[in-house]
Amino acid sequence: MTAAEPVVSDTGLLAPGRAGSPVSAATSDTAYLRALLDAEAALTRAQASLGLAPAGAAAAVTLAAGTADFDLASIALRARSGGNPVIPLVADLTAAVAAGFGPYVHRGATSQDILDSATMLVAARGLDLLLDDLERTGHHLARLAARHRDTVLPGRTLTQHAVPTTFGLKAAGWRSLVLDARDRLHAVRTSLPAQLGGAAGTLAAFTAFGADDTRALTAAYARELGLAEPALPWHTLRTPIADLAGALAFTAGALGKTAVDVLTLSRTEIAELAEGSGGGSSAMPHKANPVRATLVAAAARRAPQLAATLYGSLAAEDERPAGAWHAEWEPLRDLLRLTGGAARDTAELTENLRVDADAMREHLGLTHGLIVSERLAAELAPVLGRARARDVLTRAAERAAGERRPLADVLGEDPALKDLPGVDLADLTDPTRYTGSAGVLTDRALERR
Repeated sequence: MTAAEPVVSDTGLLAPGRAGSPVSAATSDTAYLRALLDAEAALTRAQASLGLAPAGAAAAVTLAAGTADFDLASIALRARSGGNPVIPLVADLTAAVAAGFGPYVHRGATSQDILDSATMLVAARGLDLLLDDLERTGHHLARLAARHRDTVLPGRTLTQHAVPTTFGLKAAGWRSLVLDARDRLHAVRTSLPAQLGGAAGTLAAFTAFGADDTRALTAAYARELGLAEPALPWHTLRTPIADLAGALAFTAGALGKTAVDVLTLSRTEIAELAEGSGGGSSAMPHKANPVRATLVAAAARRAPQLAATLYGSLAAEDERPAGAWHAEWEPLRDLLRLTGGAARDTAELTENLRVDADAMREHLGLTHGLIVSERLAAELAPVLGRARARDVLTRAAERAAGERRPLADVLGEDPALKDLPGVDLADLTDPTRYTGSAGVLTDRALERR
């Protein structure tokens, strides 16, 4: 390769989060070209099914779309003159169709009909793969939650130890978010519509070509594509794009919750969790970095800005816009790829996640029993009175922290508690005995399928 002969590729060199993922392949330039060709062929078949084009035309266009050789680089460069890739593609497809059937390529449609329909095809194919990875993740998290239903660790709020919780409940919470994302994406997937409106959304050209019932044509086109039938042409009614953007951004954020928790709990000084096979360092041979979680966290940070661009494109002027539509193409594909890569990485992360229950148990004692001060306050107030119980606990907490002694020992030396009937300090200060309804909540979460 020389400077005069650049090689243009899209391998994901700077995007390890999506490189090699199923969704990355499903959103490649080649995949997009396939969807564009599928959209063109489906349009001719839909017209033929209603007698608006010869059956031979449907067969000829479908054959050319499936077998002809198209030059992606050439189409991309020629797209600059008209502002979108459909225009040069139509010229190439028309040239590839058998003699006499060229006029039935793209008949009555506008470029946006084809590109929007192709985008919905790419999204549908990508979402099917993404949903598979979310199901895998949900399965792995259910297994972790069940296995660690009663594995106690410090609950942390505002970075500090709060009260005990269980890893089972934490994993069940991660799973709940993943299933929320799955449900949102599934709803979007089933509603992805075909686009057919003609030059300005009136379907006028199709009526000129003999379509008495344009709704029947739109329905036939949607069936050919395997997409939903739209109530109206949506050239400037961008609900499908906005819904897709919102569901994808939510999914990236939902997966990001798992990732940032893993990143925190896999710190060297905490080490309650570890990735099954961490990544290496170019400079430090001892490191096993939480790479999967890192990539997912990065995706969660990028996704909202991509979705914001797509929401901004809702303000699309006239019957077909200049700029608003064009602004959608790259961020939507990036969002699909980003979220698809994150789903792949989270499935791998949760499948191989290592849980150190001993470290979790050990960390319960880092505050020398103060992690159960809430319980002590609740239990001692009826015995000593609320004000006196607070004073006793405040003094004991200061001594336990300052002297680095167990809170139970310090409390046992307090005259107010010595030989107090019905008070078992060893039990009251045992963090594993103060997890509230964590087990019940975990069981409830796992009932969801």
